[in-house]
Amino acid sequence: MKILCILLPHFAMLCEAGRNPALRSGPALVVSTSGSRKLVLDYSPGLEGLQPGMSLQPALSRHDEVKLVQADVPYYWSAFNGILDALEQKSPLVEGAGLGCAYIGLDGLHLIYPDDSAVIAAVRQAIPETFVPRLGIAAGKFPAYLAALNSPPGGARILAGDIQSFFKDFPCDVLPVSVKSRDKLRDFGIKTLGQAASLPAGPLQSQFGPEGKVIAELARGHDPTPLSPRLMEEAIEESATLPSVTVSLEAILAAAEALLLRVFARGILKGRGVRSLKLWTRSWNAEHWERTIQFKEPAMDVRGVVSRLKRALEDYPQPGPVEQVGLNITGLGYPRGRQKSLFSEIRAQEHLAEDIRLLELRQGGPQVYKVKEVEPWSRIPERRYALTPTSR
Repeated sequence: MKILCILLPHFAMLCEAGRNPALRSGPALVVSTSGSRKLVLDYSPGLEGLQPGMSLQPALSRHDEVKLVQADVPYYWSAFNGILDALEQKSPLVEGAGLGCAYIGLDGLHLIYPDDSAVIAAVRQAIPETFVPRLGIAAGKFPAYLAALNSPPGGARILAGDIQSFFKDFPCDVLPVSVKSRDKLRDFGIKTLGQAASLPAGPLQSQFGPEGKVIAELARGHDPTPLSPRLMEEAIEESATLPSVTVSLEAILAAAEALLLRVFARGILKGRGVRSLKLWTRSWNAEHWERTIQFKEPAMDVRGVVSRLKRALEDYPQPGPVEQVGLNITGLGYPRGRQKSLFSEIRAQEHLAEDIRLLELRQGGPQVYKVKEVEPWSRIPERRYALTPTSR
């Protein structure tokens, strides 16, 4: 399959520079948090000896006079998804492989674009001027990726025919295999794709297991990995900034519950339930926290979602005092048949909840509220309790 690879180098750094022009005047690092570790997510172009995913301390030992920017991952993905949406106007087969990397299937586009140059021109029109793309076209995702990696900034490279001579000098670090396999290749003295391609597939599989076959095929320029286009799925996003930063899980959960009530009250689910959602928070110092929650059966009311959110908040601590809470609902589904309870008291509660739900749908918003304890230890009376709509 003929594939076009699009690389947007230093995507996160350029996103930050776009909303903070002061970062363009000097070197900077975009730092993410993984547990207790600080990692380099991205860095200013021109800083040598760095790579995404490395620890912050080794990076600072090489470049001590740099600005540190806390990563805002939701913002980067929002910008990147906007680019992917624009690319889908040029081709229906678009795969987002990660921040700043996308693939487009070119088979069948000859009816729209007369040649590869026309496709490249159309793709460039879909990418904002802030980002300088590198494009590569080849038969397969990995060859297209290496072609894009080897193209000049703003340029494109098309691979055709025998590509062994093009592959041979690339380091094995470009292989999409585990870090353990890359380290093992280095220990064996196999540093380039040309060296890996000269080895029989049998010995590679005996040493590296299933990844040995992958190494053998990719080093020879063969990549059978199919394109995985984005699914056209409706996404619902809600977020809110808290009145003041807080470390209270009750306050964070109350904010998330209010966002869910806003979603259900708008009627945009159209009889569907929530099958998966992403809960994220942003601390006062811009640290990002997120968890993806899957549901075995679609959750048809707020109560069924809140219980899972509470568990996620309890099991995974926040990186700091929270000032913003958000939800991203991407999985929706219709419920299966469900037998009602045999007990009259439980049926009465279900009927009451259904009546409240119908009332709120008619009135266009919450109508029945309850007093909920949020921060009972606070010296400010207004922060001890919150008036929240009843869960449906």
